[in-house]
Amino acid sequence: MNGVPFITVEGPIGVGKTSLAKAIAEHYHFHLLKEIVDENPFLGKFYENIEEWSFQTEMFFLCNRYKQLEDIAQLFLKKSQPVVADYHIYKNLIFAKRTLKKEQYDKYLDIYSILTSDMPKPNLIIYLDASLETLLSRIDKRGREIEKKIDPGYLKQLSEDYEVAMSQWEEEHPSIPVLRFSGDELDFVQNEKDLAYIFKRLDETLHEGARAK
Repeated sequence: MNGVPFITVEGPIGVGKTSLAKAIAEHYHFHLLKEIVDENPFLGKFYENIEEWSFQTEMFFLCNRYKQLEDIAQLFLKKSQPVVADYHIYKNLIFAKRTLKKEQYDKYLDIYSILTSDMPKPNLIIYLDASLETLLSRIDKRGREIEKKIDPGYLKQLSEDYEVAMSQWEEEHPSIPVLRFSGDELDFVQNEKDLAYIFKRLDETLHEGARAK
């Protein structure tokens, strides 16, 4: 890893991205960038009828994440402030490819490419995955009313899409480290030892990057 840390935490819905990003921000005193979820006016309708509301939902997320990254660019690039985010804008393509019709996805991809062409890119990714059972359990525990409408079949397919996308990302970006952790094996929210293990792995990667400079 090279340069000022810009870490993104990724993985399917319910895997613990925000919890881990918050813990990293507090431990390392990094700036925390959280994705906008509840403010999306289309999300509830999307979970009820994916085909009908997917384009509106994905466009809202794309525009808001673009604005967030535009703001963070001032902090990260101009002030060299380390940043940890609970998402990578690359996730937009994972969701859009799964839910949009081909003609919609083609238009979406054009817009995505334009908006993200000069955006700051992460230099370290933490990828969390977990079984469907673990994801459903954690979604149930956090009790978001809107997520009660999520189809388990959709969540299962999304997890598989994430695995394919992250493997492809690693092939296309070999210089950007990806730290993988299993949510089935680690519970970094309830178990301090599990969180300490993640910090240890992260320390090693950050120090390797510092030595390479």
